Amino acid sequence: MSETHNSYRQILKSTSLFGGVQIVNIVISIIRSKFVAILVGPLGMGIAGLLNSTLNVVSEITKLGLDTSAVKEIALLNNDKEKLHRIISALRRIIWFTGLLSLVFSITFSSFLSQLIFGNTDYTWSFIWISIALLFKQLTCGEIAILQGLRNLKYLAKSNVYASLLGIFVVVPLYYFFRINGIVPAIIVSTILSYLFSKYFSSKIKIKQVKLSNRQVFLEGRSMLKLGFMLSIRSSITLISAYAIQIFISHEGGAAQVGLYLAGFVIINSYVGIIFNAMQTDYFPRLASIVNDAEQLRNTVLHQAVIALLIITPIINIFLTVAPIAIELLYSKEFLLITVFVSWGMLGTLFKAVSWSMGYVILAKGDSNLFIKTAILFNSMFLIMLILGYYFYGFLGLGVAFFVYYILHLIIIKMITFYKYELYFDKSFNWLFIISLLMCCVTFALSFMSITKLKYGLMSLMVVISITFTLYELNNRINIKALLQKILKSKNGQNT
Repeated sequence: MSETHNSYRQILKSTSLFGGVQIVNIVISIIRSKFVAILVGPLGMGIAGLLNSTLNVVSEITKLGLDTSAVKEIALLNNDKEKLHRIISALRRIIWFTGLLSLVFSITFSSFLSQLIFGNTDYTWSFIWISIALLFKQLTCGEIAILQGLRNLKYLAKSNVYASLLGIFVVVPLYYFFRINGIVPAIIVSTILSYLFSKYFSSKIKIKQVKLSNRQVFLEGRSMLKLGFMLSIRSSITLISAYAIQIFISHEGGAAQVGLYLAGFVIINSYVGIIFNAMQTDYFPRLASIVNDAEQLRNTVLHQAVIALLIITPIINIFLTVAPIAIELLYSKEFLLITVFVSWGMLGTLFKAVSWSMGYVILAKGDSNLFIKTAILFNSMFLIMLILGYYFYGFLGLGVAFFVYYILHLIIIKMITFYKYELYFDKSFNWLFIISLLMCCVTFALSFMSITKLKYGLMSLMVVISITFTLYELNNRINIKALLQKILKSKNGQNT
């Protein structure tokens, strides 16, 4: 079997594994969101969204980017066990420090955060309690980085699924009995469960605990901290930008409008964006391990972009077809206002599939200066475009802003990676992208038809065409029939 076939199969294998995990998480999230939407409504979702956004911003500022830089360091040291064990021991010590830092930060600035986000001090105690969640969120990041860096995908998948599955049985009753007052306890319980499961599965890996002095911890983690600090700045910029949008919407339209915006954002980035969450787990450590081989790097990025494009195309078509039904099913009729926002945003994710694959090269190369510059540029664009879009045209403006932003993001990323790293795709990929784009645009255009039966009939036909196209192209690259025969043969061998 050719190296290209193996590469495509490896990508598809990891995507299938974490795609399955994401589907389970999405089903759980759907159930949880449905309960939350019914029990606390858009207002409660807005409050929960603002609290969670604050949690994420503080976490990003204080964790120093270690959840990503540690993955790169661990992936590079997989063949040197002694150094690997030392870096993991150093990581666990540093993560405790950043966790306690985030806890102290949240408690100290609790009153300020309440005033900043909600315009009063009513939520001061909420931010004090959330400091507990911050500590466990940081600790979880450390254990997840170990599993991801070692590419122990099965343990990582199990950790995600078990935490989400158990979490729903705890979180939903909290909302049922306490309604809006159950938001903070639900956030705390969720983060504790995530840590317990990630710690359990990382402890199953044979990692020698190395005793290190404080000085040794710093020396071992120096390169990790250097890159992590730059990543932290970049992540903080991203979260602050997203945070600013929520605050703007809150002041312009109220907390309920924030709840509607976040519901649409979740659909675009979590449900339609399942492919990105599934792929990033294995893609980054794999890219980091070959970052100095230009040809292999180019091929890996190309293969990743192809798989991302082929999988996201039918997903976009399906969601465009069922968007109004899905939104009402996921939330309630109150949330149908975001249909136009979600539809435009989903169309934009096709461009994101390509730019996302290429953008990881900057991170894998560890080019921190370029990383910060692009972060400032992209987040400034994102913030300005979404604020203007919402201010002038409401949710329609938000959707169009998302779409245009993803197009500009792809154009700029292609220019940067070409001139900086000589990264480019061949003509066959460009044709693949054009065909995928045309299918999605046709389905999008059909969604505006007034004749209901004809509209859904033609959109369903486009779904079938897009799925057929994806299967045909995947078969050309990985020989699906031979792969299925291999899997069945392997299973039959185990049974005998």
